[in-house]
Parts: sequence; C-alpha cells; structure tokens
Amino acid sequence: MKGNTKMANTFEYPVPTNSRTEFVNIDHLVQKAINESGVKDGTCHVFVPHTTAAVTINENADPSVVSDFLNEINKVIPFNDNYSHLEGNSAAHIKSSLVGCSTSVIVESGHAKLGTWQSVFFCEFDGPRRRKVWIKVM
Repeated sequence: MKGNTKMANTFEYPVPTNSRTEFVNIDHLVQKAINESGVKDGTCHVFVPHTTAAVTINENADPSVVSDFLNEINKVIPFNDNYSHLEGNSAAHIKSSLVGCSTSVIVESGHAKLGTWQSVFFCEFDGPRRRKVWIKVM
C-alpha cells in the first residue's frame, strides 16, 4: 500500500502533522475510504501503524475539548520524566499505548455512523512528522 492505494478495501492515506502533539480530524479520509470501497453497510476499521501516534473518536464541535485532552495527557505523562529510552520520546510511546492504535466505525448507507458531535482523530504525540493511516472497510 503506497500513497492512496487500495488493496481489498484497505486504504493508506498520508497524515502530515505540524506540532509535537496534536489531534488531526480524519473524518474526510474515513469517508473517502468508505466511498472508494463501495461498501454501503458494514464496518470501517482505522489503524495507525506508528508507536508514537494513536487514533480516537471524540468531540469535534468545541476545539477546547481537544486542547483540554492534550493539556491533561501532557501533565499526566510529561515529555521529560527521567525515562530510560534513549530516543527521548518515551512519553509519546506511553500516550500512544494508552489512547490506542485503532478504532472502528459502523458504516450505514455508505456513511460513517458517528454521533452528532463525534469525529475520528489521528493523535500525534511525537511530531511534527509525515504519518499515515490505514483504513479497511468491510
């Protein structure tokens, strides 16, 4: 899978990030995968193949929710806390594991079935970087 390629309804899309920690709304990529798959009713699985990034579903209406999330997770898991990992990004690895590398969304009538205020977010914890997300629609 390279670029925006398709393999058995599995799609890979680039997700560039601009900050050390940030949430990137990827609803458009989820919907693009659903559209390209042709699946009308099923499941869409979103997977992040990185050990210092994650994916989650959370509120999209008020940007302060994302800001509060990032502020609090950075307090609980600080960037520098005498970690042993020599690369210097242990906090990002811990945050990634706690949030998780995958999520699933119901597909109904050709659309992601999310709650009124929900969106799918790519979570960057060690940026900025050029990342990718894999999406499989079944």
